[in-house]
Amino acid sequence: QLPGFCEGSGSVLGVQTHVDCSSFLGHKAVYRMGFSMAAFFFLFAVLMVCVRSSKDPRAAVQNGFWFFKFLALVGITVGAFYIPDGAFTSVWFYFGVVGSFLFILIQLILLIDFAHSWSQLWLRNADESNAKGWYAALCVITFIFYALSIAGIVLLYVYYTKPEGCTEGKVLISINLILCLIVSVVSILPKIQDAQPHSGLLQASLITLYTIYVTWSALANVPTQTCNPTLLVRNSTGSASATQLLTTWWDAPSIVGLVIFILCTLFISVRSSDHPQVNKLMLTEESTTGARGDGAGAVESGGHRAYDNEQDGVSYNYTFFHLCLLLAALYIMMTLTNWYRPDETLQELRSPWAAVWVKICSSWAGLLLYLWTLVAPLVLPDRDFS
Repeated sequence: QLPGFCEGSGSVLGVQTHVDCSSFLGHKAVYRMGFSMAAFFFLFAVLMVCVRSSKDPRAAVQNGFWFFKFLALVGITVGAFYIPDGAFTSVWFYFGVVGSFLFILIQLILLIDFAHSWSQLWLRNADESNAKGWYAALCVITFIFYALSIAGIVLLYVYYTKPEGCTEGKVLISINLILCLIVSVVSILPKIQDAQPHSGLLQASLITLYTIYVTWSALANVPTQTCNPTLLVRNSTGSASATQLLTTWWDAPSIVGLVIFILCTLFISVRSSDHPQVNKLMLTEESTTGARGDGAGAVESGGHRAYDNEQDGVSYNYTFFHLCLLLAALYIMMTLTNWYRPDETLQELRSPWAAVWVKICSSWAGLLLYLWTLVAPLVLPDRDFS
């Protein structure tokens, strides 16, 4: 309960207001918590610049001093709630938009890598075991993904467009539908199949389903009431007559977004550390070349070796690691607030068109990125894309 923090929190200058303020306080609290997390990771990203080995005194801060790091995080969080209100929320919203867009691109890279790895694994199992069950499983999963995508497109046309009006929604859905059809056709072209034998409809179906989700998430932020049936439910602070409808923090697009975020985090965590794609993404070195010095710290475990000796060189880029966590903090912040921000008068929570275009552009970037993974072996025949 912060008097004067926003109208509705009590008596403002002796005048009793009648606007529900719980949504404002909730959103502003999330923005300040996101700011503290981002500031914490940015501080460590700057602190760890050019750390090459564990001989650097700063490496000890990266791998230890946990009590003091948690204490610093608590201190930054407490300080964030003392930031004067003013234009902080409105300005920080755009930092969150940019950071979320960059993190969505990282998610897309992981999703594309996962799709290719999935197809390669099942096709390899089918070839080695000479069993048709793997091919049947591929067909079933691909059919399910495309069926869900078609159902999603139909529902988007039904709920987020009208026979008259809602031109933006119709155009965005149609463009993404056409792009999904293009990448699906390209993935099974004979020349693409010759250059990439593991390329197929499984990857295309997964990318298509994700694109439909991003389109749905974008349309859920359209600030036009007639074209967005979920807008009123998630924006209840505009007038006293709307106070009966509480703000829905956990709407469906947000829940799906957080699930995808968790799955991508688990994927990159459990992935074999000597996988080249993950090493390139996280700017790490190959574990096979990671044996340094006399091999101290090497642990033999089956066919894999884990090296924890960083005296001659770090096993991952500390700064890039913290930058990824910074972007993840901004992404979670925007997801929890449904990409809403207070308007100029600080009297109403609005969903701006900026949120819609950021999500749509991220879906286009993902489709173009996947398309590039298909045509790259043809465009650059001298490079090894295995």
